[in-house]
Amino acid sequence: MDSERPAVHVWDCEAGQLRQLGSVGAESAVYGDASGWDRFKRTPAVAWHPDEPLLVVSAEGRMVQWTPAGLGELENLPPTARYRSLAFSPNGQTLWASPSSGDEDSAWERSDVLDLASGTVSTGPRWDTGVAEHPIGRLVTTLCSDQGATLGLFARVDHEAAPTAMRVLRRALILDADGYETPMFSADGRYLAIRGNAYGNSLDVFAFPSLHRVLATTLGDPSPGYPYPPEWLEEMRSWSRHNIAFGVQPGVLWVGTPTGTLIEVDLENRHAVEHDVLSGSPVSGLGATATGELLMASRGGDVVLLSVRADSTEAQSRDGDTSRAAVTAFLDATSEVPDDGDLETHLVVTDGARTWESDDLATVTTATATDPTWLQLQAAFNGARDQDK
Repeated sequence: MDSERPAVHVWDCEAGQLRQLGSVGAESAVYGDASGWDRFKRTPAVAWHPDEPLLVVSAEGRMVQWTPAGLGELENLPPTARYRSLAFSPNGQTLWASPSSGDEDSAWERSDVLDLASGTVSTGPRWDTGVAEHPIGRLVTTLCSDQGATLGLFARVDHEAAPTAMRVLRRALILDADGYETPMFSADGRYLAIRGNAYGNSLDVFAFPSLHRVLATTLGDPSPGYPYPPEWLEEMRSWSRHNIAFGVQPGVLWVGTPTGTLIEVDLENRHAVEHDVLSGSPVSGLGATATGELLMASRGGDVVLLSVRADSTEAQSRDGDTSRAAVTAFLDATSEVPDDGDLETHLVVTDGARTWESDDLATVTTATATDPTWLQLQAAFNGARDQDK
C-alpha cells in the first residue's frame, strides 16, 4: 500500500531478493484529492488469487486487476459497485465483495458473490473486514463490525462449488467496538490473531479450535478515555495497524514497533524477545511470504525481507492430520446460520473467556466495570428497554 495515495505496489521476493514488478494506482492523486476517495477507508481494497499471480484492487470507484502481463479493468461488475473489502474464495472461482451493490440503504447488511466465469452476481452474508482461510481449508473467518461490538464470524466453504459462498456458522467471537484489521491464522492453524481497534492498539490472540484467548494486550498506552489528549493520539498513530505476522515457526507471533524493532512472541511459552532490525525507523507494515519469510516496511521507505531461522524438526512437527482434525471438530461442534437468519438470534459468541447464547444477551441487564464494554452497553440497552415496557 502507498502511504500518500490510493495505490498498491507489487513486489517479487523470489530467491531472497526484492524486485518491484508494477503498481496499481501509481498515477492517482494524493488522499483527499483522489477521485472517489473515502475518508473512512484510507487504503484500497485488495485480494490475491489463491493460485495465480492475479491481484484485484478496488479504489477510486473502479476495479482493476494486475497480472505480470499488465493491468486491466475487471468486467461484468454491477454499475453501483463500490467495494471496500474484497476476497477470493479458496478455489479462486469466486470474488467476495462488500458492501453489496444492491439497495444503498441496506448495502452493509449483505455482500456480493461474483462468479468470475459467468459474470453473475448473487447475494452473500454480511461481512466487512477481510477474509482469512484456515491453512487446512474448509473454513474461513472474517469480521462483521459495529461501533458497539464486532463479531468474528466463521464460515464453512466448499472448495468444489462454483460460485463458492460463505456459509456462516453459529459459533463466533465478539470484540469490543470496531475498527479491526483482517484476522490472521498462524501457519499451522492453531492460533488466530486480531489487531485493532478504533479506540486503541489492541492485540488479541485466540487458540483454535477452542477460541480460548491466550493473549490480550494493548500496544503502547491504553486509551485514556474521551476526549483524547493529543499526546495519546500521537502514541496511537505511531503504531502501524499492519504490524503483526505469523512466520514459519509454530506458535510464534511477530510484532513490529515504532522504534523499528521486531518482537518475537512465543505464545506457547509466554516469552518475548526483541530484535533490532531497523533501529529508529518505525515499522509501517509487516507480513509473511508463502514460504515463511518476514517482509517488513518502514516509514522511511525501506522494505526488508527477513529469513527467520526455525528448527527443522520443529517446523516439520506441524501435523497436518492434527490441523484437519481441529477444523473437523470445530465444524462438528456448531451448525450453520440459516441464509435468511438474523445473526443476533442464532450466534453463540465468546470473548475468549466466557460464552453467551443469544438468549443470554437478550436478557442480561447488569454488568460491572470489569466486564467488556460491549456487554455493559448491552446490559444498559436491555435495562432501558425493560423500563419502557
